[in-house]
Amino acid sequence: MILTPLITEEQIQRKVGELAKQISKIYGDEPVLLLGVLKGSCMFLADLSRRLGHNVTMDFVQVSSYADGKSPSSVVQIRKDLDINIEGKDVLIVEDIVDTGGTLTHLRELLATRKPKSLRVAALLSKPEARRLETQIEFVGFEIPNEFVVGYGLDFAERYRNLPYIAVLRED
Repeated sequence: MILTPLITEEQIQRKVGELAKQISKIYGDEPVLLLGVLKGSCMFLADLSRRLGHNVTMDFVQVSSYADGKSPSSVVQIRKDLDINIEGKDVLIVEDIVDTGGTLTHLRELLATRKPKSLRVAALLSKPEARRLETQIEFVGFEIPNEFVVGYGLDFAERYRNLPYIAVLRED
């Protein structure tokens, strides 16, 4: 496998700070529930939560839409549901990457039935070229080409999540 750096650690950290400022303008001092989509959002969620201050809580949901590890499928499975009741709460879904839009569309529809006060999305990465379903993303870090990327929480077969930067992964 060949890793070609795409976004540096410094660029990521700068962007996370910018996103935190945008998010803070929307929520102000109101409590917000950061809903991390496991496992890819773990690094982004941790860095973002530290920049948002003291009035955040966190929960996690795990969904699966990658059948073979690299190609998104049309089937979305909930593997771990929320532990917190979100009714009446401001909820910010924290996603690592939005490509086809299928997972996020499904997740938004599911969570909306639970009657949150508000439901918004912060995604570190967006692949507009890969989009099959239009879905709303209120806070986007970087728009990237339709390439398979790893690092900063994103993986291939559970590897490369720990990289502090984002890289394109290609076969040898």
